[in-house]
Amino acid sequence: MKQLKSNTHSLRDLFENSITIAHLVEPLKTVNGAVAAAEVLPWMALHDFDVVGVEREGRVVGYVEKVALANTIENCAACQKSFAPDELVAISTPLLKLMPILRHHQRVFVLTGNHVNGIVTRGDLQKAPVRMLLFGLVTLLEMNLLRLVRRYYPGDDWQQILRSDRLEAAQKLWQESLARNEATELIDYLQFCDKRDLVIHHPELMQLLGLTSKRGAEKFFKATEKLRNRLAHAQDLTSGSSWLEVINLAGTIEQVLIASESIE
Repeated sequence: MKQLKSNTHSLRDLFENSITIAHLVEPLKTVNGAVAAAEVLPWMALHDFDVVGVEREGRVVGYVEKVALANTIENCAACQKSFAPDELVAISTPLLKLMPILRHHQRVFVLTGNHVNGIVTRGDLQKAPVRMLLFGLVTLLEMNLLRLVRRYYPGDDWQQILRSDRLEAAQKLWQESLARNEATELIDYLQFCDKRDLVIHHPELMQLLGLTSKRGAEKFFKATEKLRNRLAHAQDLTSGSSWLEVINLAGTIEQVLIASESIE
């Protein structure tokens, strides 16, 4: 089990630090601040841009929103907004640290060195790098749940807790693997919902994971399982949900994962 714990630490480090904003960023399109708003609006509408950077002397000095341009007869500089510090992120920022920022912003602007040249929006969270990150976190959580079930249900104790139909489902998978000469232990064939139920049934384990109530734990695990299914089937991540809910869930998964890894 120590080897498994070490492996999950290594995998989490890979997901947290090796997948960065650089894998997600889009170039920030820019306009000269002296250009009239009426000229820029049709171009933004054609390319479905909600915001573009504003240039002065070859450097991006701010940005302008489409809605602001629609309400002026002046040039882009007249509607320009300055970059707020919490709207700027370095291109090397891990994606996991980006998600809490997008909880409060629809978009962030990306710095390469001291220059703003990229943009990331909530919609970009649908892209493959974010899906890989989220699926990796859910997978690591499930691996740690199995490790904890092994520890807190020694021997075959877990079989006394699991519903008979769920035990039969695991036994069926185990028997199929036996026939292929690939089987390990019966406990390895538990599904996510089985591990969830075993964790929720154990008050000490719930407390160690920071899950304060049975109802809250059930809600968290069910939301996590739904997210995993959407990821596995390449579905819209916000189907039946919202970006705020997905971002908050990712943060909770990370917290529970960290708690699980701290349990010896």
